[in-house]
Amino acid sequence: MTSDWSKPMADISSAALIELALDLTNSLTTQDRFERLLTTVRRTVSCDAVVLLQALNTQDGRPDQLKPLAQQGLTQDTLGRRFEIPLHPRFAAICDSGTPVRFPADSPLPDPYDGMLLVHEGNLPVHACMGLPLRADEQLIGVLTLDSMTPHVFDAIPKRTLDVISAMSAATLKTAILLQQLEQHSQHNQLLVAELTHEALVKDGGELIGNSQAMQRLKREIDMVASSDFTILIEGETGVGKELVARTLHRQSTRTEGPLVYVNCAALPENLIESELFGHVKGAFTGADRTRKGKFSLADGGTLFLDEIGELPLAVQSKLLRALQNQEIQPLGKDATEKVDVRVLAATNRQLKQEVAEGRFRADLYHRLSVYPMSVPPLRHREGDVALLAGYFVEQLRRKLGIRQLALDSEAIELLCRYDWPGNVRELEHVLARATLRARNENGARQQAGSIIRIYAKHIEQLVATQSQGADDDSIDLEPNPAQERPAPGQQLNLKQQTETYQRQLIARVLSQENGSWSAAAKRLDTDRANLSRLAKRLGIKVTKQIISDS
Repeated sequence: MTSDWSKPMADISSAALIELALDLTNSLTTQDRFERLLTTVRRTVSCDAVVLLQALNTQDGRPDQLKPLAQQGLTQDTLGRRFEIPLHPRFAAICDSGTPVRFPADSPLPDPYDGMLLVHEGNLPVHACMGLPLRADEQLIGVLTLDSMTPHVFDAIPKRTLDVISAMSAATLKTAILLQQLEQHSQHNQLLVAELTHEALVKDGGELIGNSQAMQRLKREIDMVASSDFTILIEGETGVGKELVARTLHRQSTRTEGPLVYVNCAALPENLIESELFGHVKGAFTGADRTRKGKFSLADGGTLFLDEIGELPLAVQSKLLRALQNQEIQPLGKDATEKVDVRVLAATNRQLKQEVAEGRFRADLYHRLSVYPMSVPPLRHREGDVALLAGYFVEQLRRKLGIRQLALDSEAIELLCRYDWPGNVRELEHVLARATLRARNENGARQQAGSIIRIYAKHIEQLVATQSQGADDDSIDLEPNPAQERPAPGQQLNLKQQTETYQRQLIARVLSQENGSWSAAAKRLDTDRANLSRLAKRLGIKVTKQIISDS
């Protein structure tokens, strides 16, 4: 029987390829172009999965990572993964080649998509695999991969067909990259913005992952304000990624070559906060045996990120206000002031407007910090992002734990997407880490060389079984207060008072169980000791002779 691939390409799909070429000139969105490209490829070449990946380069211009931009035929978490090229021999072979690479059906090289094909669960058997390096201006900009469960299906495809597909794919990808660059030029007043470095992308999950409308709005805001020197207040619940937003703002700013200095205001002892921020000279106070620069001086020419800004005591707030107004600091024990050039980013999980209204935060400092307020959406408001984030974290865990392939079962992904995530992105990362350990331990001695470790719903169910405070195996078990749970019909409720009552009871109970030890209680409550002490003081909780009271 004669293969269809022996026919002239015009008989196969010339109309589809011409249609795709016209699409490049139309006002389509980038994602629409990608989807039409993959659909056209599948109409031209029979395959079960096709993926378009962008090459991410190191500072010296060498590609070392592949980022999936669009895919058909793989599990939905694929777009969240980032593939390190040196760790995947097939990707390395494609990137090093100047022509399409057709791997032998029985190739011993591990397939990076093992366990991720929708048409096949488990280790991939003998199958067809092909990769097309995509180049523009003699530089590798991406890769197009095709997989089919039918061995040898790609063997007879004419070279001309592959050349045209490669050219169309490279043109589509290059168009997307150029449009992105033009948008950046416009958003940053025609100034070239330095690309996020590889180190910034991978440090502590350094890439803003998410395609939801809420995240698209946040990314647009970051692009708009990053190049300014405005002070920005980043608000959001615990675990949403406020530090990541601050790091992205710095990397996209004109200060990207300067330092980014991080300060956790909640972790600083109250008597040392001023010294930590502004520095001190030798002999300024007991224990000051040498002159020490403060965080403002260390951040000179760059960015200072003040995390948990709502925890600063009022006495320090006034001195911080002066530093922001005049760009001047006065180290402890020194008469003269020092000029600094620092952009300040601040973050809080508190409602600072409410804190101002209740006298716990200075109104003038609040207005100075919130020149441009920015709200990071909670994960429950980011529709469709959970699967992408799961793929990102799973790929990180695979590398950290030295697992050849780590896959998420479809039911596990559905379970993750249904959960409300009170602990947000941080909780998702921790749940996946524990689920991975469980899945790996369950495989144990049964694990065969080269097989896949798969995370199933059963590995996750116990970790997301309750919606209360992101509860997990280490959560504190409290008996509910029926009076609080079931208010009388028509009873007027004050949310803030109810919250503080719950906090007061929880802290008092844990302190009592820990015999008044603040350090032990802070560890149980997964918070910083200084932060807990400050909160307890505000709530009127006292510890006297190991007896807890909530006066």
